[in-house]
Amino acid sequence: MAESQPSAPPSLYAAREPVFPKKVYGNFRNLKWVIMIVTLGIYYLTPWIRWDRGPELPDQAVLVDLAHRRFFFFWIEIWPHEFYFVAGLLVMAGLGLFLFTSALGRVWCGYACPQTVWTDLFILVERWIEGDRNARLRLHRQKKLDARKARLRLTKWAVWLLIAVATGGAWVFYFTDAPTLLVDLFTLQAHPVAYTTIAILTGTTFFFGGFAREQICIYACPWPRIQAAMMDEDTLTVGYREWRGEPRKHSEAVKAGEPQGDCIDCMACVNVCPVGIDIRDGQQLECITCALCIDACDDIMAKIGKPRGLIDYMALTDEQRERQGQPPKPIIKHILRPRTILYTSLWSLVGVALVFALFIRSDIDMTVAPVRNPTFVTLSDGSVRNTYEVRLRNKHGETRPFRLSVKGDETVRLQLEGTPYSTVNVDANAQKLQRVYLVAPAGSDPANAERTDVRLWVEDVTNGDRAYKDTIFNGKANQ
Repeated sequence: MAESQPSAPPSLYAAREPVFPKKVYGNFRNLKWVIMIVTLGIYYLTPWIRWDRGPELPDQAVLVDLAHRRFFFFWIEIWPHEFYFVAGLLVMAGLGLFLFTSALGRVWCGYACPQTVWTDLFILVERWIEGDRNARLRLHRQKKLDARKARLRLTKWAVWLLIAVATGGAWVFYFTDAPTLLVDLFTLQAHPVAYTTIAILTGTTFFFGGFAREQICIYACPWPRIQAAMMDEDTLTVGYREWRGEPRKHSEAVKAGEPQGDCIDCMACVNVCPVGIDIRDGQQLECITCALCIDACDDIMAKIGKPRGLIDYMALTDEQRERQGQPPKPIIKHILRPRTILYTSLWSLVGVALVFALFIRSDIDMTVAPVRNPTFVTLSDGSVRNTYEVRLRNKHGETRPFRLSVKGDETVRLQLEGTPYSTVNVDANAQKLQRVYLVAPAGSDPANAERTDVRLWVEDVTNGDRAYKDTIFNGKANQ
């Protein structure tokens, strides 16, 4: 008897079945259109907004000036040493994401995530060119590549490519003067980094929005696996009122004589879902809470004369109450609860702190770095000299004279390298590295002590603004 050959192990991966969402009308779909227009408008148009900062500063309203290591946002200018502002904004963004997820589930993913916005735009183009869901399905299942299919596919891909190029191009405009870079790009005079960045972003946008789509949300994005920690039984999210909809029209229970529920098994909710799931199966990791299934189901319910809301925003606590015949809790009670109040308080606290720090910061600044090699020098007359690298920052739009002075022990005097004066000019919106000497006379306490606390002051001679840094003067006792 011949031995049977071992069977091949089953595949752990299923082939992807493309999702072709059906066109839908309703309040949530309209909201998504508005958010798409606003977000894409902000992204594409912001680099072209001008903002007058003076003759020596860039006039682009939003600019990440890598060459000079600064960030401009309308009237706000962030320097490298003020990166805590950027860190604070990132903290606020994280807390805001926690807040919205806690209150409304994966609402960021459904409405404002860049992957969602660009995928919606690509699907819109696909629908314009190839038709609605049934037409696109027929085209997909058509094995033969005839002239019509080739024309539709090439046209669609060409429009996708234009959108992708515009997306990559808009991104690089945030890092240099947009009108100048646009001319340089078309005359092939732009830096190779600009072309490389545009090419990478064009490729990723074309692939993610046109082909990967829901696969990015399901497999690449970590947020679906984290969001559960932000949600509880009072979180409002999209759900199916199973106690009202079941048993469905074509179910075995109805065929056996049980009364039919409100769900007629029309599959409208599945056909409009951009990730291809059936919300009637309960909460699923893949659901991005876009609420298009609500619009689709409400439309069907209206047509068959049933109450809307078979699929709706609801919380687990509402399900328990409704099953017992009680009305759901008011929305405000779902939203205002300890978790969301905590996130809102933290978000507001960070925002107020950033605004406060923004308004109290000075237009001049300095950093002081003692030169440690050598720690001090003994001059020919016996006096002791310490050397410091002082970085002066002028945040004004014009050149300003800065006067330096020292406070602490009265015997310590200050000298500037390269000038007999105590004043130096610092260019507009720039920083100047100035070497500074502090000298203590022979026999003075600072000259003989190990360490003496001193304070370096800088004063804007034009308007009297001052800033200071504390440092140490090292004496002979260090030997």
